[in-house]
Amino acid sequence: MTNDEQDTTQAEAQYYWPNKMGRMFLLALEDVMGKNGVNAVLNLAKLRHLINNYPPNNLDLGWSFEEMAALNQALDDMYGPRGGKGLAMRAGRAGLYYALKDFAAVLGIADLAFRLLPLSLKMKIGINAMAETFNKTSDQVVRVEEQADRFIYYIDRCPVCWKRTSEVPICHAGLGLLQEGLHWVTGGKNIRVEETHCIAKGDPSCIYVIDKRPLD
Repeated sequence: MTNDEQDTTQAEAQYYWPNKMGRMFLLALEDVMGKNGVNAVLNLAKLRHLINNYPPNNLDLGWSFEEMAALNQALDDMYGPRGGKGLAMRAGRAGLYYALKDFAAVLGIADLAFRLLPLSLKMKIGINAMAETFNKTSDQVVRVEEQADRFIYYIDRCPVCWKRTSEVPICHAGLGLLQEGLHWVTGGKNIRVEETHCIAKGDPSCIYVIDKRPLD
């Protein structure tokens, strides 16, 4: 294979979330903005095939990164960067509860023993469990680094900003999911999470900095 052929193959590579995750995000978005609102955004995103036809509730890899990125871009286009950010973050938070129904028990973060662990250990287990879920069930690539006072959550292949460009970080759905996930695993603590780097800006990874010390 020539270098040109390799470049073409890479450019045409398709990556996916499982259908279940796409369905969760759409249902969460519906909770936030109503079914008519979701239909309008899907129409704007040129995803009309998904109107009243959400992905099935299974782990088959069928929800493409292109679809996820187009949906999030449409939120910004319809409501402006600030409004789109707020809706995507709220949908990310709401999506956490759909995810818990399917993944919490499997990952061992729903039982009493987990609840009795020290806060820092609960955070470590919870963050790594979230990363493990994406790595094992989807084409998203996540890794976690622990430092003295924070965790660094890297997404090396991100569906939210896939093939999008921006001057600022735009992976708001991921930010909302992380914030709510940490709120849940810590028993209601508010944890500061900030996306400092984004592939859409030209950075090699989307990077979230997670403080170990709660805000409250």
